[in-house]
Amino acid sequence: MILPFFVYGTLRPGERNHDLFLRGRTLGEEPGRLRGVTLYEGPGYPYAVEEPDGAVSGELVTALPEAYPGLLTALDRLEEYVPGDPRNLYERVAREVVRDADRAVVRAWVYVAAPAVAARLRARGTPVGSGEWRGRR
Repeated sequence: MILPFFVYGTLRPGERNHDLFLRGRTLGEEPGRLRGVTLYEGPGYPYAVEEPDGAVSGELVTALPEAYPGLLTALDRLEEYVPGDPRNLYERVAREVVRDADRAVVRAWVYVAAPAVAARLRARGTPVGSGEWRGRR
């Protein structure tokens, strides 16, 4: 399934992984909001944890068609995501994101905290109440 990506942490424009992974590989990047998740502080990067009342700000990133397969592989590697692996820190899931410009709902890939990580964060993590991680260190 070819979908845009919703990024909310170090892959956002101006953050440390944006240029490393996305520069020159995208058709567009547009602000958006993902509902049904709460943002938590991680060790230098955030986690989106699925929780019904939360929302997270980020960007919808549309990859160049020719760059899509390599970008998907690179982002899975960055997020240490391997389908079905119980040691995953993140899970890549398809979710509906609301694009800020026109309020259109766009289905996109997003990396959310894997179940074991999410449980730890809910129990003793630090939520980012604003849902906005940009610029946090």
